Amino acid sequence: MKWPTLLSLLLAPALAFAATQLAPDSVWQSPGQYTAQNQQAFRLADRRGSAQIVGMFYSACPYMCPLIIDTGLGIDHALTPAERTRLRVLLVSIDPGRDTPAVLSALAKKRRLDTTRWTLARTDEDSVRKLAAVLGVRYRRLASGDYNHTSALILLDAEGRIVARTEHMGATPDPAFLAAVHRTLAARSK
Repeated sequence: MKWPTLLSLLLAPALAFAATQLAPDSVWQSPGQYTAQNQQAFRLADRRGSAQIVGMFYSACPYMCPLIIDTGLGIDHALTPAERTRLRVLLVSIDPGRDTPAVLSALAKKRRLDTTRWTLARTDEDSVRKLAAVLGVRYRRLASGDYNHTSALILLDAEGRIVARTEHMGATPDPAFLAAVHRTLAARSK
């Protein structure tokens, strides 16, 4: 057997293993099983390969959560059609007890979200806490059943590494965050 063939046979498993490993600072390492508004189950690592904007919210929120969605839509509208096809949005509920897939689906329809790119998801409370910690989102449930929480959108590259963060909410995107989205999408298209 020739050395190049032997070497490729010996290295192939190691290279395949390395290709599947997530970066140590990847948000996608956060554990848990998630369920999307279409009832599809997934793990965060399944989202690898596309730039993402990630946020946390709850559907019954009367104030900031609609604004979080508006902010994501504002970013969407500021992108070119080609850029838009390369960006995904993931909003994870901090209220998994009430935010069932049916509730999340109704919200996606009400807000006219492009569900080919936007995912509203729920997970168990432990996974919510772990993801919130990784994203730097603080929240606490109030006696009323509502939540106080950080309103933030976090931009991740295709490997799940945090690129940028904004707490500037509104239909007009944060210019620095939008610039980071453009750069991340441009780097991915090369």
